[in-house]
Amino acid sequence: MIVMLFDAHKLDISDEFSETIAACKGNDTKIRIVLNKADRVTNQQLMRVYGALMWSLGKVLGTPEVARVYCGSFWDQPYQNDDNRKLFEAEEEDLFKDIQDIPRGAIIRKLNDLIKRSRLAKTHAYIISHLKNEMPAVFGKEAKQKQLIQQLPAIFEQIQRATGLPAGNFPNIAEFSETLKTCDFNSFKKLNLPLIEAVEKMLATELP
Repeated sequence: MIVMLFDAHKLDISDEFSETIAACKGNDTKIRIVLNKADRVTNQQLMRVYGALMWSLGKVLGTPEVARVYCGSFWDQPYQNDDNRKLFEAEEEDLFKDIQDIPRGAIIRKLNDLIKRSRLAKTHAYIISHLKNEMPAVFGKEAKQKQLIQQLPAIFEQIQRATGLPAGNFPNIAEFSETLKTCDFNSFKKLNLPLIEAVEKMLATELP
């Protein structure tokens, strides 16, 4: 978890802090924003400060939706403005609950990553097997390999129709083509159907 702390009564984002926030891009799900000492401003001022903070963070992070912002007074001093006590206490409770849920959230992210990698690996196996099966046994291997690389878009469509694999699971054609130019298709492995079936079973029944 990345906690960014702002004081409501002196809300300014320095260039150094902006660079720090920008460096957190790609970790959006880990970011939590805390608007601290919110009891030092009036209700009307708090609305303006909250809006200004969201606007500033949206510019720095460059995302349409900013991370959750927790408003409160997260220190050991009594409230100066008691009007929003219930709100601050509820926000404090939510933040602490969020912190307690970190281990569970980490497990869910790892599971999602495992599922994504498994699906990509499955698609990759079908592509490699197809290229292997298209190679001649003896003559014209180099020419055939170049031809297959040029035909990758059609090959991807053919595999997708035959297997029902989502288009989003296929690699970028340009990048994949460059990688294939350095490979020997004859060294590729044939499709291991029992292994594919084991992966499908895992994705369907063994993972939440």
